[in-house]
Amino acid sequence: MKELAALMLLKIAGKSGSAEEITAVLVAGGGAADEAAISTLLEDVGDKDLSELLATGMGKLKDVPMGGSGGGGGGGGGGGGGDAGEAEEKVEEKAEEEEVDMGGGMSMFGEEEGAGGGDY
Repeated sequence: MKELAALMLLKIAGKSGSAEEITAVLVAGGGAADEAAISTLLEDVGDKDLSELLATGMGKLKDVPMGGSGGGGGGGGGGGGGDAGEAEEKVEEKAEEEEVDMGGGMSMFGEEEGAGGGDY
């Protein structure tokens, strides 16, 4: 994939897209060049026009099903062959949140608690 991306960058820049240029782009980007992948890519793509290749690919993608189809329904229930003792449900106890007095002597509006100077 990275070889193809390098080739596309070179073609957009108006370069020929030779194996040496692809290798230079990959090395400049901090990657390593796979000579076998580059030669396979150049055999497959050759001197074909990039715009034509992209248009052909987009035409093929229109037939690929994409998007949400809602998925299948849930599976059926299991058979009832188990022992009742084995199917005990674990009850989770939820810890109650406690209001903690952090002290400080201030209300949330900035005055001292118990001052009673507001309209509230």
